[in-house]
Amino acid sequence: MKSMTGYAWATRKDEQYFLSVEIKGYNSRFLEMSVYLPPFLSGLESRIRERISNRYRRGKIEAAIKLREYNAQVSVSVNREAVRAYAGALALLAEEFGLEGRPSLEMLINLEGVLETERPRDDERCWTLIEPALDDALERFEAERSREGRHTEENILSHVERIESLLEAVNSQAPLIEAAFRDNLRNRFREVLGEADEGRIITETAVLLVKASIAEELSRLSAHLAEFRAEAAQNPAPGKKLDFLSQEINREVNTIGSKSPDLTVSRAVVDMKDAIENIREQLRNVE
Repeated sequence: MKSMTGYAWATRKDEQYFLSVEIKGYNSRFLEMSVYLPPFLSGLESRIRERISNRYRRGKIEAAIKLREYNAQVSVSVNREAVRAYAGALALLAEEFGLEGRPSLEMLINLEGVLETERPRDDERCWTLIEPALDDALERFEAERSREGRHTEENILSHVERIESLLEAVNSQAPLIEAAFRDNLRNRFREVLGEADEGRIITETAVLLVKASIAEELSRLSAHLAEFRAEAAQNPAPGKKLDFLSQEINREVNTIGSKSPDLTVSRAVVDMKDAIENIREQLRNVE
């Protein structure tokens, strides 16, 4: 079991670049990815997304990659058409409003589009630096998620154990509860129908006992709890399935509470529902 939250950081550098990779994870019902790259590395985004999606099935993951270049080679060119357009517009402005003077060089080079810069970069060269740093960050991120996941799993299974203990207590009392319910029904029927209608009393009592019996619910609840444990142990990303099973567990517990008027069962149901609520709260953070 793994948590969906986590944080990791990794760096790489060589004689030309310094690279940093930052990974953050948050809770989400589905897999969501956000990749932040310098514009000149946008061509590598699909590779980064593929590397992340191959490892994770659920959670919101943010990957931020920053690249700093030493002694960068920059090619600067003048956009002559832009200069002509600016100069012409400024000349018309001066003529129309009777202004004197000519636009200075400093003014022109600060206007948008006059100077164009280009830094030649090799995507493959950058990828050779990004790839190991990204893998390193993802490994650390995975370790963090696994560490948090172990604590979450221990907490969830402690609540499962609590429900199992309550279920065992109800099961042990079920025959006594059913016998007391049956005797109470028979006494009430006798008060209304009298001793002469013993056959009818037996028939009506049997019908109501079938409706009030919680044996099937207890059996299904036990099966759901066993499946919950198996799924948590075997599935590397059990979050969605466990959430579904917790809903089924809650449904059986609600039915038990609604069918049985016994005070012991009612108290057990309250405690079970509290444990289920804790389980579902923790499952929001499980992949």
